Amino acid sequence: MKVKDCMCNDVCCVKPETKINEVAKIMSQNHIGCVPVCDQNNCICGIITDRDILLRSVACDKDTCQTTASEIMSKDVCTCNESDDIINAESKMANYQVRRLPVCDQDNHVIGILTLGDLAQNDEQLGKQQVCTTIDEICNCHSNKNAE
Repeated sequence: MKVKDCMCNDVCCVKPETKINEVAKIMSQNHIGCVPVCDQNNCICGIITDRDILLRSVACDKDTCQTTASEIMSKDVCTCNESDDIINAESKMANYQVRRLPVCDQDNHVIGILTLGDLAQNDEQLGKQQVCTTIDEICNCHSNKNAE
């Protein structure tokens, strides 16, 4: 099975200059946990998760009406291609300890998002055990970082 077979095609993206309070509203209104950040050429340049907003903005007492996406986004974004096999995408999630992968075309434009939830719903090839193992790897990595 390919990424294109189970990814979400309806993706909300923001610009680097978007204020964090607007990013949070977009996430809340669309019931999503992350948004890709795209530059003036609509190429991915970062990603913001709900956790980023909490830890890099709110917990640091930054004014969310003044702080921009570019100030708190993760710049090293792990992506996949729609023609990638879902087993490879799942391995990438496990290796990079992420739950979501933006799906980009050859020009680095965001065309979708693949989540662990998408993989769990389309688990014929991966199997539930593999998805659970990936979730465990991600959670253990975050738990170990928090313990330090």
